[in-house]
Amino acid sequence: MAESPLPGEAPVSLNEARGWLRMGATVDDAVVAGLIRAATNICEAFIGQWLIVRAVEERIPIDAGAVRLAAQPVTGIDSLALLVPGGGERPLAEGDYRVTVGRDGSTRIAVERADDAERLRVAYRAGIADGPNGVPEAIRQGILRMTQHLHDARDGSGTAPPAAIAALWQPWRRLTLGSGR
Repeated sequence: MAESPLPGEAPVSLNEARGWLRMGATVDDAVVAGLIRAATNICEAFIGQWLIVRAVEERIPIDAGAVRLAAQPVTGIDSLALLVPGGGERPLAEGDYRVTVGRDGSTRIAVERADDAERLRVAYRAGIADGPNGVPEAIRQGILRMTQHLHDARDGSGTAPPAAIAALWQPWRRLTLGSGR
């Protein structure tokens, strides 16, 4: 999955997690915040989609003039440029490429003429919701439960996460076969 230079906003607040964990004191807030981030990352990896919209930039090898973006679901393309040998960059206008969004949320970009370019730089935004309140409640509940599981496992117990977490996230899971690039 593509990496965003900025971490995504957490779909679950520290206060929600502290309430779920039945914690009164704020002594472990840094630990709980880290567990929320970890649970969110686990959720995004499981469902194959980013939860809250954030910006990303990818530099992708051009294969037969088409590339597939790693982050899903794409909400907007900000800019595209061909990266040419020698370090140059040639921006693309809207008529120079075609964007295709699949039923699974995957996005492919076909470049009309790549010429001597070997890579494509794509700046775009991806995510299910604009903010925490737009994330489906079942996903948020799964993140709270995963946070609790991670918190309980701090003592080193190697138990598997409860099946209820996967059941909560399953309806949003997007799978692909192969890299698609």
